[in-house]
Amino acid sequence: MFENKEGQEIPFVKFKVQEDNEWESWSTGSLFKGKRVILFSLPGAFTPTCSSSHLPRYNELAPLFQEANIDAIYCVSVNDTYVMNAWKEGQDANNIIFLPDGNGEFTEAMGLLIDKSLNGYGKRSWRYSMVVNDGIIEKMFIEDDVPGDPFKVSDANTMLAYIAPDAKEPAKVTMFTKSGCSHCNRAKDELEGYGYSFEEIELGKNGLSYNTLTAVTGQFTTPQVFIDGQLIGSADDLEEWLEQQ
Repeated sequence: MFENKEGQEIPFVKFKVQEDNEWESWSTGSLFKGKRVILFSLPGAFTPTCSSSHLPRYNELAPLFQEANIDAIYCVSVNDTYVMNAWKEGQDANNIIFLPDGNGEFTEAMGLLIDKSLNGYGKRSWRYSMVVNDGIIEKMFIEDDVPGDPFKVSDANTMLAYIAPDAKEPAKVTMFTKSGCSHCNRAKDELEGYGYSFEEIELGKNGLSYNTLTAVTGQFTTPQVFIDGQLIGSADDLEEWLEQQ
């Protein structure tokens, strides 16, 4: 079992970060002092669960955490700053501050550095999340010490239930689009105007075609918009739906 460090001071380390082609050193003192923040740590940038679920959901729920007086959200991984910067850009995760723990110093001090050498990964972080208040660990959610890569308690929804149990989660919006589609752009503008964030699935990328669109939506034109799993339809359909809310 991993040690729960609630009530303890955050370990002091310096993260080596490259910002705007300049090297910077971010200390835990400056990152945590006088702030109430969320930190979540995961096995690695670009890995499946980290990229599809762990990071995106924290980024999506960031406005709700901000409303609940969380000053910042930090993502830690045992990767160097170049990898973390590329991952942030690829994920469009502008609500998250990435902390590259390239040497594993912070993760080791937290007692959560594990050996994944059998899988060719080397030393990695165990998956966990925590709330840190003025440098003191207020709450920790550590995944059970079981084989594999458990992901049950360090997720953003569990954290939201702790931070703001009465908060209303934003709608989950997915939109099928194609490049150069004026109706797609209109639908995006409508969603943004009403304050909805959305996931965009662009045809022509990653092997996605009109066959995919038809198989999923039963339609042949873009955009096709889903909200909370319900097919709303075209840009015109979306406008009508939004006006009724």
